[in-house]
Amino acid sequence: MKIFGLDFTSAPGPKKPITAAVCDLKEDLLCVHEVMKINSFAAFESFLRLPGPWVAALDFPFGLPQKLLSNLGWPETWVDYISLLSLMDKTQFEQTLIHYRENRPLGDKHHVRTTDKYAGACSPMMLQRVPVGKMFFQGAPRLLAAGVSILPCYPTDADRIVVEGYPALIVRKLIGKRGYKSDERNKQIPDKATARHDIVCGLRSPKLSNQYGVTAIELPGKLVEACIQDSTGDNLDALLCALQAAWAYTQRNNGYGIPSGSNRVEGWIVDPILLMY
Repeated sequence: MKIFGLDFTSAPGPKKPITAAVCDLKEDLLCVHEVMKINSFAAFESFLRLPGPWVAALDFPFGLPQKLLSNLGWPETWVDYISLLSLMDKTQFEQTLIHYRENRPLGDKHHVRTTDKYAGACSPMMLQRVPVGKMFFQGAPRLLAAGVSILPCYPTDADRIVVEGYPALIVRKLIGKRGYKSDERNKQIPDKATARHDIVCGLRSPKLSNQYGVTAIELPGKLVEACIQDSTGDNLDALLCALQAAWAYTQRNNGYGIPSGSNRVEGWIVDPILLMY
């Protein structure tokens, strides 16, 4: 099975592209072939239309918190509110969130989805620091337009399947809360390179790979070096998403690792640790 892992960005370009790990899952061996750079949304849209079958994990929120939708009076089915978003431009969406937060008390300005709470992830309403709200706005409508099967929000019969990844869940298992990446040059310190080295080594441990339904990860030496040397962490995050996508595929007879009671309006992050909830 063809497996992809994508590190997403809300403004792709040559300096900060969308990064895609291209892999094959051969029985229980995850073979990583290359890391692709996707420099525009047009190229991303073409990527989503690559012939299937394949499974891809993308590291942006596929949905918004139910509480936000209810309070805004927006449709409470995923396809309907994503269709509404498709009629907005970026400024309209961001201003909607800004105005909404202005009238909220402290501690209740950024809602989280159920899966964010369990995963320790940022609110999809965040527009600064980690701008996952911008990533959601740019990503989710494009998934719908591409006709892929979006789990669990909008499953279809398409053999191009996308799930939501979150690399931090794997990173925490391997190195705890140590920092391993930064887009800011003055924060790209040797300790972070050491952390990336430790993550790559951890990915090769049987204990971790077995948790994700694979016996081993086959990673060519040049890609090992590319993951360690990439101070932004984009190559590594794409690889971690690919591992989550591979695990989801191994769980295809069990809802792709998504609990049956998950909130399809909000979406769900795929990772074995979240099965305990």
